[in-house]
Amino acid sequence: MSTVSGLPAHVLLVHFMVVLTPVTAILVAVCGVWPAARRQLIWLTVALATVVLALTPVTTDAGEWLEDHVERSAAVHTHTELGDTMVYFATVLFLATLILAALHLRERTTRPSTLLRAVAAALALVTAAAMIVQIYRVGESGSRAVWGDIAASSNAAAQTRQSPADSNHAHPARRYDLGIRWTRP
Repeated sequence: MSTVSGLPAHVLLVHFMVVLTPVTAILVAVCGVWPAARRQLIWLTVALATVVLALTPVTTDAGEWLEDHVERSAAVHTHTELGDTMVYFATVLFLATLILAALHLRERTTRPSTLLRAVAAALALVTAAAMIVQIYRVGESGSRAVWGDIAASSNAAAQTRQSPADSNHAHPARRYDLGIRWTRP
């Protein structure tokens, strides 16, 4: 999949990833440490982790296609390299979710040991934290790849045009038009 209605598919898929991934990671953490939440939310969490796992390579492949169609830069390279790691993080998140689901099923018939529950909770917390940090890193590097030069040049231009008294009160939306180009206020 390279485009959707003429837009690069990566641009659209990324929005699913930056929402679903942290939500899923938070649910994994909650299910890991709170048995009552696990009883209510584990199957939703498994479903979302499955979606994240399925969307990750699709998003990465769409990003690889887009990389071949944009100007090469260090920022694009960094984003691509970080994005390539997401499949590993998504796999670990999915596996942690399956472990929590197995724990949930075991809890229905017997009380698992405190050690088993503690290990599952620790795994859930570490996995969730790592996933949130990584999706942030990937997203932030992608934002810099797309907007870094524009934002830097706009900030420099804005600082030369504004007096110090005006700079604290300028509305950033005045620098945008609907074409997502930076314009003068």
